[in-house]
Amino acid sequence: MTVAVHVVVSGRVQGVWYRQTCIERARSAGVTGWVRNRPDGTVEATLEGERPAVEALLAWMAEGPPGAVVDHLDLTDRAPSGATGFEVR
Repeated sequence: MTVAVHVVVSGRVQGVWYRQTCIERARSAGVTGWVRNRPDGTVEATLEGERPAVEALLAWMAEGPPGAVVDHLDLTDRAPSGATGFEVR
């Protein structure tokens, strides 16, 4: 079953390779979508894929790469859009 979610990650998540590591993990898990830094210091992403793959990526996003300090994930379910690939915006 394909699911989609919009996520905003708060904490120390910029300047710690969060986006790049997220891309690598998403692509290896077969999750599609995008990730970007926001001016307020958060990271925003959309994730789409099979539920176990999206849930595994969300679990990683709650921890982040070494150097990150994740305070909170704000999740919103979305309708799958048929996205292909995973990119930085």
